[in-house]
Amino acid sequence: MSRADEVVRVAAELGHTFADLAQLEAALVHRSFCAENPAASSNERLEFLGDAVLGLSVTDHIFEAYPELPEGELAKLRASVVNAEVLAAVADELDLGSALFLGKGEDASGGREKPSILADAMEAVIAAVYLDGGWAAADGVVLRLLGDRIREGEDAPGEGDYKTRLQELAARYFDQLPRYQLRADGPDHSKHFYATVTLRGEAYGQGEGRSKKQAEQAAARAAWQRLQEEHSADTPEMATSSAGEGKDA
Repeated sequence: MSRADEVVRVAAELGHTFADLAQLEAALVHRSFCAENPAASSNERLEFLGDAVLGLSVTDHIFEAYPELPEGELAKLRASVVNAEVLAAVADELDLGSALFLGKGEDASGGREKPSILADAMEAVIAAVYLDGGWAAADGVVLRLLGDRIREGEDAPGEGDYKTRLQELAARYFDQLPRYQLRADGPDHSKHFYATVTLRGEAYGQGEGRSKKQAEQAAARAAWQRLQEEHSADTPEMATSSAGEGKDA
């Protein structure tokens, strides 16, 4: 699929009909592309705007939808969905990486799957919708993309969400997103699901449950626990100690 076709596909995935598709295209230009194409402009200014639009959209929604929540709980709920890990996951679901304009070096090094690049591009895309269609259009896209996650966050503000926890660790240690593989058996009215989560092409955890969500959460928990064990030495205390030893030397 050509890059132009990818831009059209992303627009369709967003559910917004662009009056000017160039707005969306501009949101997909990474700075590495500009280094090789001096006439192009990166999406960094759009990221800045999109971050503000996203924050206001989610804040406005949860303020109206959850009048019983105090300020502290509202802040936790907003933070559970307005963060780089969630934005990268949403971008991955949209296959935003395939539509990005990247420099050859960044492309060759796996830039289309890097959570940091995907999260920034997702903010830029939200800004593009806002500039093209105004507040109502941008607010609608944000809530379509994040509505389910907001509801999940309200039910359990991050405490039992091992998929989010795993995304955070994977982004920290590998700069990659977890991948889930699902299979099911049993009759339609009583299916049982099995999930495997992979990181860097390696199976890191498995789980099962009576729904896809249960199976994926169980697999994510197993992978999260494994990552925690593998990187248990990477603690703030040790980092501080190491820094101190370096200074003494």
